Amino acid sequence: MSLLTGRTAVVTGGAQGLGFAIANRFVAEGARIILGDVNVDAAGAAAEKLGGREVARAVRCDVTDHAEVAGLVAAALENFGSLDVMVNNAGITRDATLRKMTEEQFDQVIAVHLKGTWNGLRAAAAVMRDAGSGAIVNMSSISGKVGMIGQTNYSAAKAGIVGMTKAAAKELAYLGVRVNAIQPGLIRSAMTEAMPPRIWDSKVAEVPIGRAGEPDEVAAVALFLASDLSSYMTGTVLEVTGGRHL
Repeated sequence: MSLLTGRTAVVTGGAQGLGFAIANRFVAEGARIILGDVNVDAAGAAAEKLGGREVARAVRCDVTDHAEVAGLVAAALENFGSLDVMVNNAGITRDATLRKMTEEQFDQVIAVHLKGTWNGLRAAAAVMRDAGSGAIVNMSSISGKVGMIGQTNYSAAKAGIVGMTKAAAKELAYLGVRVNAIQPGLIRSAMTEAMPPRIWDSKVAEVPIGRAGEPDEVAAVALFLASDLSSYMTGTVLEVTGGRHL
């Protein structure tokens, strides 16, 4: 039996990037998936790639709106009968130095990452506590550990997700619900590969393993935290960085 056979997972920001990689790995391990994304057309295309309506459904979701996140969770129950795993992955960047960053840019990033994760936690926990089980995986970033130039908004949000994860883990542990977080480092993606070669090379040089990570390598850690392999872990933050920023 595969690690997630018979379980239903919700993945926010699931239309592409890390979210899609996580969903793809979950499906390979027997899960059924609800993909939440503000781009419902892209999410629909992603759901088709995952195997169509028998295993994956797409739902438009703005994670800053609690009602839409609650609707995403409800879609898992309506379509597949349970909610066993919640992956709070949706995110954006609005990079700028402290001097140039606008209040709107700050607010947007905090809303999507920090409030969005809180909305996902709250909606999923309401269902999982009644079921007496569940795994919630929050996507932080190594930026939340060390801080990055031009990312006072993003670094603050990702650090906040760590604190939120630990607090929620303590609240929900006695109910059978586990809450953990992942802090990816330099992961190969369309966004990171768009960096100027000089910047990319300088970042890779900081990685002891000597290369960028692949989305599937983050997805494997998400699978571990979603499955019973991590049954005695909660409030944990796992770095997936190739040793960068130890």
